[in-house]
Amino acid sequence: MTRELKFSEALLEAQDQCMAADPAVYIMGLGVPDPTGIFGTTLGLQEKYGVNRVFDMPLAENAMTGVAIGSALVGMRPVMTHQRVDFATVAMEQIINQAAKWHYMFDGQVNVPLVIRMIIGRGWGQGPQHSQSLQAMFAHVPGLKVVMPTTAYDAKGLLISAIEDNNPVVMLEHRWLYGITDKVPEEFYRVPLGKAHIMREGTDVTIVGLSYMSLESLRAAELLAERGINAEVLDLRSLRPLDEDAILTSVRKTGNLVMADTAHKMFGASAEILALATEKAFDALKSPPRRVTLPDHPAPTSPALADDFYPRAGHIAAEVLRQLGRDVDDALFLPPEGRHHDQPDSSFKGPF
Repeated sequence: MTRELKFSEALLEAQDQCMAADPAVYIMGLGVPDPTGIFGTTLGLQEKYGVNRVFDMPLAENAMTGVAIGSALVGMRPVMTHQRVDFATVAMEQIINQAAKWHYMFDGQVNVPLVIRMIIGRGWGQGPQHSQSLQAMFAHVPGLKVVMPTTAYDAKGLLISAIEDNNPVVMLEHRWLYGITDKVPEEFYRVPLGKAHIMREGTDVTIVGLSYMSLESLRAAELLAERGINAEVLDLRSLRPLDEDAILTSVRKTGNLVMADTAHKMFGASAEILALATEKAFDALKSPPRRVTLPDHPAPTSPALADDFYPRAGHIAAEVLRQLGRDVDDALFLPPEGRHHDQPDSSFKGPF
């Protein structure tokens, strides 16, 4: 049976079903048993499965990541949650030097089936230390898998696949996605890691999106359609492994490429996508690829500065128009009507 579920509810159902199916799965993280249950993604799990399988953890991220890795090495399947990706930076030694490398160092004889959920994105003026998007940092490390679901359907299917995977998987969730709804099957299902999804077919330009920027890319495609441009929107879903075939197939079809990322431009995921296109589909390109990213400086806290820091659909559409040699309308850059600070538009019903 398929129902409408929120992104947060889909994540909750995925963990619930995995815990019911496999007693080796357990959940730990700051705020896991709190009344808000990490934006609603862990609500009721401790009551259902007990404090030995669902529990809070101390402010010792590096140490607790080591605990999770150790338990994974002896057969457990931990799901560790950080309420912000920024908090995981104090556990980078464990993630990069331990979790990512044990399988390789011991000739494939041991696995680290660990999932680390991390929250990214803008929200309630969190500024430079609580709103970073660090996917490129993790994707740069061999041995780590990195997934970034956009829809509720993919959130459930990717999390189930991540929990069942024998490799450490970093799952990055944008806080502006928790309230969006989608048709989600009730049954247990998987979305394979490393497979992109065409959200909109098109012929004139390929817009590759990551996480929340895939939704802004869809909105950009609507703006472009009003101007006679037919854009294809490709949601990567997974950054590592990367679906190179899907990207190259789309680029060869349209001849134009714009990448929309939630992170900064320098040395980011957008650079990797553009490099792939120029290295393997250069003959198909009709124009230089472009990218839409955050500016290369820390995120501001004040509303006035934040409004100019985060790109929206209009910025993506503008890059496509420039790429195709078309005029850019200044109205593209106006915030949506009824929108408030740290809110994508008036329809947004976020967790806070």
